[in-house]
Amino acid sequence: MSLNSYLGIDVGSVTTKAAIVDENGKYIDGYMTRTEGKPVAAVQSSLKNLIKQAKEEYNIMGVGTTGSGRNLAGALVGADIIKNEITAHAVAASTYVPGVQTILEIGGQDSKIIILRDGIVTDFAMNTVCAAGTGSFLDQQASRLNVPIQNFGELALKSSSPARIAGRCGVFAESDLIHKQQLGYPVEDLLYGLCQALVRNYLSNLALGKELLPIVTFQGGVASNSGMVKAFEEALNTEITVPDNHQTMGAIGAALLALENHQFNNKETKFKGFQIGDVNFNSYTNQCSGCSNNCEIISIVEGEITSYDLNNKTDKIIARWGGTCGRWDLN
Repeated sequence: MSLNSYLGIDVGSVTTKAAIVDENGKYIDGYMTRTEGKPVAAVQSSLKNLIKQAKEEYNIMGVGTTGSGRNLAGALVGADIIKNEITAHAVAASTYVPGVQTILEIGGQDSKIIILRDGIVTDFAMNTVCAAGTGSFLDQQASRLNVPIQNFGELALKSSSPARIAGRCGVFAESDLIHKQQLGYPVEDLLYGLCQALVRNYLSNLALGKELLPIVTFQGGVASNSGMVKAFEEALNTEITVPDNHQTMGAIGAALLALENHQFNNKETKFKGFQIGDVNFNSYTNQCSGCSNNCEIISIVEGEITSYDLNNKTDKIIARWGGTCGRWDLN
């Protein structure tokens, strides 16, 4: 007998996550892979590996997608609901961490802060431009110090006198790190100094003017770094809760939203099935010359492309976007 369940997919710039929850919203399983600039392949790999590691058969009742590639993922798999990351992370946190009022989320290329009151999002902010406030900042500097990223937090916690590193800008932070490295600072002091620099950057850019009340959760890939957890606890003078599945909370939230959507609408899912993992997808871009906007229209094709014309009627185009007037949108 198959398990009635809901699938959530979170396509980010660095990693793609998929998660399964049951009819009660209980987390069942998840999978994470690197996006590597190939979101279609990452989504397909996630689906195939979810099935490969499954201990029972899934009867998918609904699918939700989120993340920067949510529209693409939604078109590929047949999503029933497509939501932004703020909503997905908030739903997951409030479900699994009752009473949460502040969500800190740091991914590879962006970071977010979400303020909740009584389970409702009342404020949020996102950083998508400053590299010094994201996980890639730590990755790059760890590489410079020849420290495997998985050992970063453990080594940082050994610091007794962390280096004061300028964290307002990734370029300045790197030059400051090089200077202190040449002065002979211990590696652990440099690492924890980097954690503190990222926390200062995060709080000054995203948390300014916001009341950060406990319970505070830390989500996203960077939450795996114990040095970052300690740095946030020191800066906020409060305990930080790191959920068990902090790396896949966006995907879990998308699955929970699919569950809520199904319970409310009671419609049959549009999910195309796990066999999508083996389908050949391609894409092409056209510039529309219909007006002065010169929109770039992206077409996603199932199978091989036989024509790159916008009026292509022969190929199976499953999604198209990029226009401002809707002229080329699929019905």
